[in-house]
Amino acid sequence: MLILLPPSEGKSAARKGSPVRLEDLHFPELNDARRAVLAALKNASSADDAHKILGVGESLAADVARNLVLDVAPAAPAHDVYSGVLYDALGYAGMTPVQKRRAREQCVVVSGLWGAIAFGDPIPAYRLSMSVDLPGTGRLASFWKKHLASPLAEHAGQGLVVDCRSSTYAAAWAPPAQQSVAVTVVQLRNGTRAVVSHFAKHTRGELARHLLTRRGAAPGTPEALLRAAREKWTAELEPAGARKAAQLTIVLD
Repeated sequence: MLILLPPSEGKSAARKGSPVRLEDLHFPELNDARRAVLAALKNASSADDAHKILGVGESLAADVARNLVLDVAPAAPAHDVYSGVLYDALGYAGMTPVQKRRAREQCVVVSGLWGAIAFGDPIPAYRLSMSVDLPGTGRLASFWKKHLASPLAEHAGQGLVVDCRSSTYAAAWAPPAQQSVAVTVVQLRNGTRAVVSHFAKHTRGELARHLLTRRGAAPGTPEALLRAAREKWTAELEPAGARKAAQLTIVLD
């Protein structure tokens, strides 16, 4: 089983440690592309209109400035750097050693800067969304789509891919439809289903945690994933189509 996660907008910067070494990251075939994005990000972050290019407010000036020193900033495991609603709900720090190992093996984060990294890969905190049209590389989802297909397909093998990414990050790689399940979350409001971003992120994090910490074999099919989800939630499964992945919908009361 492979669990695809988005990065968080907010990140916890490491206070000490060695800088990132691309050679230490999973998917080394992405390193040339990573270097290109790193260089383009540094140029964009030093521009007068950096905030506009990166799509952030001026209150995040410190985050933008941090992009200028990514080659010397301390790096920490991705599971410690990424923070926010989904990662709080996933709760890596509170897992047992066996569960943590499983998370490092089975979770991959799709990133606008790194392309894709494993959960334990050491990275610095940065500010860059997959939605950015970065001078020098173009729109990042399109840029990474050219590079991610082969390494991620090889990494996934024939196993089930549980896609907990938002649509912005899902655009960078579409797993094979017959072996992947996209996770959506809706909330009932006066009998009507509504998508709520905060609860969707939280529940996707909870689902990832449940899959990593529950007893028994990891789900190997969409139907097995549905059964696992129903251990905690009301859930429905829309089967895969010829080119469209199956969809697991978790319904919150």
